[in-house]
Amino acid sequence: MRQHQIIVAGNQRAERLDAFISRQIVNLSRSRVQQLLDQSMILVNQKSVSKSYKIKPHDVIDITLPIPEKVEMEAEDIPLNIVFEDADILIVNKPAGMVVHPAYSNWTGTMVNALLHHVQDLSGINGELRPGIVHRIDKDTSGLLLVAKHDKAHRFLSSLFKTHTIEREYWTIVWGKLKKKKGTIETLIGRSPKDRKKFAVVKEGKTAITHYELISTYDFLSLVKLHLETGRTHQIRVHMAHLGHPVFGDKTYGGDNPNLAGADKKKKQALKILELMPRQALHAKTLGFVHPTTRKKVTFDSELPEDFKLVIRQLE
Repeated sequence: MRQHQIIVAGNQRAERLDAFISRQIVNLSRSRVQQLLDQSMILVNQKSVSKSYKIKPHDVIDITLPIPEKVEMEAEDIPLNIVFEDADILIVNKPAGMVVHPAYSNWTGTMVNALLHHVQDLSGINGELRPGIVHRIDKDTSGLLLVAKHDKAHRFLSSLFKTHTIEREYWTIVWGKLKKKKGTIETLIGRSPKDRKKFAVVKEGKTAITHYELISTYDFLSLVKLHLETGRTHQIRVHMAHLGHPVFGDKTYGGDNPNLAGADKKKKQALKILELMPRQALHAKTLGFVHPTTRKKVTFDSELPEDFKLVIRQLE
């Protein structure tokens, strides 16, 4: 069993307990919270409460989470768009909607399940649930993913990520018109104190650096190229929202709000374009790094996916 305790802040507004807890603990869904309440695995002020209980300032919430049973990873015959493969590495162009590695409610249909079917051996440094996975990109982000086939390659590639010597170029569509054609965003990023499933610019976070360059400006959206110097979770999405230009279609960080477009005429057009791409407009386009065996610089590029290109055509 794992124990969590949450003490409700003095200025916290009244809110249903299940909704509050699901925001505070990462990957704990509201339905799972309700199950735990039914099992009296969640106590408020040392008492069992109903699912409809509304939290009050200074409530003490104790949560007992059963440790999940070990899951055997299964190979699945899922098509992969392989950009490059040799004895050491694999470069895969991940489609939007695919989870990289299994966790909680996503035990099947992941990139790892597909890799286990395609590759005989993968590095084991990141454990049984993440074989070969050197880095990750979000479920609803498309683009290039680097996979290590053995531990030696994995250790070398991980060192490149730690020293920020891997070239990572992303393309995104964001709301509004950028004031500068080029710039650098440098902040501290960490878990949001208001919602534990989100990240935010916070004083106690880790350094995050993103370089951006404007490619095209449209009526109420902009096409932007970004280079990551660091690789914090949700870094681009948090940085663009912090800059006042959320990633188009990003439900988590306010990018699905058509009111950002301004006038009513633009709002109708924005709603139409949002329907074309019901996910965040973010694509990991380019990967460049030193090969773990040849020690030569290699660079891989990918085309924008069809939904991304469809939005650009509509804007143009």
